[in-house]
Amino acid sequence: MEDKVTTTEKSGDMEEKLSSVAKTLTPSPIQELSHLAQRCNAINLAEGFPDFPAPPHIKNAAVTAINSDFNQYRHVQGICDLLANIVKQMHGLDVDPLTDIAICCGQSEAFAAAMFAIIDQGDEVILFDPSFETYEVCITMAGGVPVYVALDPPHWTLDLDKLTKSFTVRTKAIVLNSPHNPTGKVFTKDELETIAEACRTRDCLAVTDEVYEHVTFDKEKHISIASLPGMQKQTIITSSLSKTFSVTGWRVGWAIAPACIASAIRNIHTKITDSAPAPFQEAALTALRSSPEYFELLRRDYEFKRDYVVKLLAGVGFKIKFKPQGSFFVFAELPEDCLLSDVEFVKELIKQAGVVAVPGSGFFHTKLPLDKLSEAGFGYQRRYIRFAFCKSNATLTSAAQKMGGLVDATGFLKLQ
Repeated sequence: MEDKVTTTEKSGDMEEKLSSVAKTLTPSPIQELSHLAQRCNAINLAEGFPDFPAPPHIKNAAVTAINSDFNQYRHVQGICDLLANIVKQMHGLDVDPLTDIAICCGQSEAFAAAMFAIIDQGDEVILFDPSFETYEVCITMAGGVPVYVALDPPHWTLDLDKLTKSFTVRTKAIVLNSPHNPTGKVFTKDELETIAEACRTRDCLAVTDEVYEHVTFDKEKHISIASLPGMQKQTIITSSLSKTFSVTGWRVGWAIAPACIASAIRNIHTKITDSAPAPFQEAALTALRSSPEYFELLRRDYEFKRDYVVKLLAGVGFKIKFKPQGSFFVFAELPEDCLLSDVEFVKELIKQAGVVAVPGSGFFHTKLPLDKLSEAGFGYQRRYIRFAFCKSNATLTSAAQKMGGLVDATGFLKLQ
């Protein structure tokens, strides 16, 4: 008689079939906390997607495309033509729309395809810490080795010496996300020139994530590193419709790169997904033709929301030493007397206030030396919380009311 195999044993056997990369992938803090947030019906200030409608003219264009039966695999060359004009106007770049642009399923796929296109086993890729978690995963899946350069809090400045020491003979690329998630930093012209000089000197590629290119505040302007002398031929720009037009689920993005790299990205995209969603590509033509007034209104609306959330958080005791210059996140430091870690704080915020945010530790990857650790047993990497303000005014007001209900006699938020 055959022995019975338990479910646990079967599961263990199947886990051995997983690749070494797959075994390292675990749910992010956002995913884990979202379940608790759902159970508590918490207000979502965690995930970076708008909870308000997309612009009507863009939605109408998508509906028209669906009704016109744009249902099959499709490449809309008009998107490339418009993007070439846009980067010429914004950054002074001369881009061939026939050879230098690959349309992908959002910026995420464009970035992943870029990594698969340029990374060989053992190649090193420099990232700035804190950083969005997807970058590391894509680099690792491509066989690369992430190398982190810590930005210095509270203003998240770039230390030239740290950057210089991070390069080795195996460095293939450097990843630049500006405006930056999670901090809201916009890299300065001097910082960009420092990075560009390092790339030129060491024949290193720059791979950018510029999805927040139109969301900058206080007269800050987004500068693409590709626009600096000699950098267009060494830069892969990735971006998408998602953040600018409040359509994170439409999955239309792109990579702009030298022709041979753009061709490789296009081929990888075709092998993996074949085509970005056809009706949304058609709607992208309408989105990318939006008037300058649209982008200015977008910026003003988000600046108002930023100021509202900064004032809210400062008013309940958070330390706001750096006001976001771009993107739609506030990376707020926990109150001075708070003994909870970032993860513990967010869990209590969900349970007691019904508001969910993201623990900052999920964005950090460099280990702190012992002299940087606090008496509580952890350093600044566990002292930050990311709040997303890409929400309706009603949502932000409701979050303010819920958090305000937990302030103590001094007016500061107290979680037990």
